Amino acid sequence: MKTDLQGSSRDTAAIVALAGDVGGQLTPRPSPEVLAEEQARLERARSFAIPLLTGQVLDTGEDALHHAEGVVAILQAIGASPSMLAAVYLVYVAEYLNRPEEAIGKAFGPSYASLVGATRKLVQIQRNARGALVAEDDRAEQIERVRKMLLAFSRDLRVVLLRLASRLQTLRYYAQSKRDCPQELARESLQVFAPLANRLGIWQIKWELEDLSFRFLEPEAYKSIARMLDEKRVEREQVVRSLREQVASLLKRRGIAAEVQGRPKHIYSIWKKMRGKQLDFDHVFDIRALRVVVRTVRDCYAALSVVHEAYTPLSEEFDDYIAKPKPNGYQSLHTVVYDAQGRTIEIQIRTREMHEHAEHGVAAHWAYKEAGTKGYGGVVAAGDFESQVAEARKAVLRQLLAWERDFAEQGSGSGVFDDHIYVFTPQASVVELPKDATPIDFAYSVHTDLGHRCRGAKVDGVMVPLNTPLRSGQTVEVITVKEGGPSMDWLNPELGYLKSSRAKAKVRAWFNMLAQQETIAKGRELVERLLQREGRTAINLEDLAAQLGFRNADALFDVVGKDEYSLRNIEQVLRPGGSAPQPSDDFIPLRKPRADAASARGGVLVVGVESLLTQLARCCKPAPPDAIGGFVTKGRGVAVHRSDCTNFRQLAARDPERVIPVEWGQPPADKPAVYPVDVAVEAHDRQGLLRDISEVFAKEKMNVIGVRTQSVRDTAWMTFTVEVSDSARLAQVLGVVRQVPGVRIARRK
Repeated sequence: MKTDLQGSSRDTAAIVALAGDVGGQLTPRPSPEVLAEEQARLERARSFAIPLLTGQVLDTGEDALHHAEGVVAILQAIGASPSMLAAVYLVYVAEYLNRPEEAIGKAFGPSYASLVGATRKLVQIQRNARGALVAEDDRAEQIERVRKMLLAFSRDLRVVLLRLASRLQTLRYYAQSKRDCPQELARESLQVFAPLANRLGIWQIKWELEDLSFRFLEPEAYKSIARMLDEKRVEREQVVRSLREQVASLLKRRGIAAEVQGRPKHIYSIWKKMRGKQLDFDHVFDIRALRVVVRTVRDCYAALSVVHEAYTPLSEEFDDYIAKPKPNGYQSLHTVVYDAQGRTIEIQIRTREMHEHAEHGVAAHWAYKEAGTKGYGGVVAAGDFESQVAEARKAVLRQLLAWERDFAEQGSGSGVFDDHIYVFTPQASVVELPKDATPIDFAYSVHTDLGHRCRGAKVDGVMVPLNTPLRSGQTVEVITVKEGGPSMDWLNPELGYLKSSRAKAKVRAWFNMLAQQETIAKGRELVERLLQREGRTAINLEDLAAQLGFRNADALFDVVGKDEYSLRNIEQVLRPGGSAPQPSDDFIPLRKPRADAASARGGVLVVGVESLLTQLARCCKPAPPDAIGGFVTKGRGVAVHRSDCTNFRQLAARDPERVIPVEWGQPPADKPAVYPVDVAVEAHDRQGLLRDISEVFAKEKMNVIGVRTQSVRDTAWMTFTVEVSDSARLAQVLGVVRQVPGVRIARRK
C-alpha cells in the first residue's frame, strides 16, 4: 500500500499538535522551509525502512511494512506532522536493527532514538501485563499498565499516539482479513486504548477502536445492531437531511447564525445505551441526531427555545452540560424531540468553542491553532506562545490523571494510585512524587542542588510553607538562595517537610558530608600535631597515607578522627627503621580477669589450648555472640577481635600463621561476664538530649561507663561505652534509643 505522504487537509487534532515535532526549536507556525525539511525527513525514513520491513511479519501475523504504512495513514488523518510520520517507520524498523537506538540516533538524531526506546519499552510492558485482562479479578495489573502508559505519555506524548494508531491498525487487519482477534487484545483495546483516545480527544480513533473491539468481543450483538442500522439507513438519512434543512431554516428566520450537521451514531455506543438503559433498538433516541453550532452561549439557549417551539420535546431526555459541564470539560445542550411523524431525534446545541473542545479534546482550540505541527516536546515556557502550549499540555495531563482515577474507581478500590501524585514544573515538565510530597521533595526530585538551596515555594503562583502537601496537577516553582544547604528540621518527621525517601537520603548525605568534613579536619589536626612532635612536618601526607595503606590522606584523617585508627601506627612508620603499619593491638581486659581455666569459660576460650591469656581488642570491642577470631600477640597473649574488624583482617593478611580459633565460653550463672561496647548516636542537638538517651540505657539496665559528645551546626555526635553481656540484647536497646526525639542514627561502632 502506497500511503499519500502529502500533508492532510483536515484539521489537526489538538493532542496531535501538542505532541510536537521531533527536535528543533519551537515555533508558532512552521515555515515552508521547515515543512520541506520535515517532508524530506519522512521520505528518508521511509526509504530507510522499506528494505528492512519488506517481507517481515509481526507477532500478530501482519505484514510489517503494511502495518507501518497503515499507522502512518491513521496519524496523517488526524493531522500528524511529517516528522511524526517519519517516527512511525523508525519505530518499526528498530525491531530489525542491531543496537537500534544507537543506529537511529546516529542517522536521525537523539529525539528519534529516545522515541524508539520508549515505545519498545511500552510495548514490552503491554505484552507482559496483557494476560491480566483475561480475569476480572486481576484489575490491579491492568490498572498498573495504565499507569505505565500515563508515565510514558508524560515524558513523550508521541509514544502513546503511536501506540493508539498501531492498535487501531491491528484491529483493522483482523477485521479485513476475517481472522479471529485474540480476546485479550480486543478487551485491552476496549478497556485501555479506547478510553485513552477518548480522554485525549481523538474521537475518530476512539469510535473505531470501540466498534472493532465490540465486533470481536460480542460478534452476535454487533451483527444484530449492524443489521438493524442497515435496514433503516436510507430512512434515517432522509429524516436527518429533512430535519437539518428545517432547523437551519427556523434558526435563520429568527436571526441565529448556525451550522447544522447530521451526527452519526456508532454501533458500540448504541449497544451501551441499549444495555445501560434496558432499551430496545427502537427506543434509542439518538440514532437520528443533529448538531447545531452557534456563536455564543446566549445563542445556544435561543436555539433551544426555537427547537422546543417547533417540535415536541421529551423532557426527561434534556441535559444542560453548559450550566453543569462533564468532568472532562465537555459542554453542550442535549435535547430529544419528536418530529411531525412522531420519530425521536436527538439535537445537540453548542458554541464553536465548545464544539472544538468536544471534537479536538481537552487541549483548547487556540492551543492547536497556535502550535501548528509543533509544540509539545521540549517546551520552554519563555513567552506568550510557549506559555499557552505549556498550559495546554497541563490541561491534557490533568485529563489523563482524571482518566487514571476513573480506572481506579472501576477497579477493586485497592488504591493502586494512592501512593503517587503528578505535578508540573513551571516549564510544564511532569514530576512524579509520593502522595503528600512537599515542595522540598519536588525540588530534590528535579535536582539535588535545587533541593539543598530551596528556601521557599510557589504552588499555582501562591507562596506556601515548605511543608505543604502537594496535589496532582499543581504547578510548583522553587525559590532558592545562591549558596546554602538543607535544614536539620527537614529530617524531623513531626514537622512534615519531607515525604520522599530519596529526598531524605539526600539531606542525610549532606549532613553526613559535613560530619565527615569535621572528622577529617579533626584527624588532620591530630596527625599534624604528631608530625610536629616527631619533627617530621615536611613529610608528604599523601605519601604517608599510601605507606599506611590508605587511598589518600583524607581517608587516613577520617579513621583517625573517628578514633578507629591508632596514632601508634603512624609513629612506628615515622621512627628510624620503621616498617609497614601495624594494626593496633590495644586491649581492654575483662572486668575481673583470672588465670584459671574455669574463669576462662566466663570469657573467651582458645580452641585446643587451656589457661591461655586472652584480651579483648580495643579497636572493635567484641561481645557475645559476635563472631570472633584470635591473633597471637608478642608477649601479651591472644588478642580477640570481631571477625569483621578491619585491624584483624590486616593482621591476618600480614601474619596468617598467628591467627588462632577462639570462641565464647559459658559464663557462671551467678556472675555473668560483661563486655564494654561502643555505641555511636547521631541526633538533632537539643536541650536534654544526653539526659533522655542516658535514661533509656538506665531503664534498660545497661551500665554506661563512658560518654564522648561533639556538636556541630545543631547536630550532636555521641559515643557511649556501655557494658553488655550479650550484643544481641544491645540491638534491642538501640531500637529504643532511636525512638528518642531527635535521634536519627543509633548503631554499634
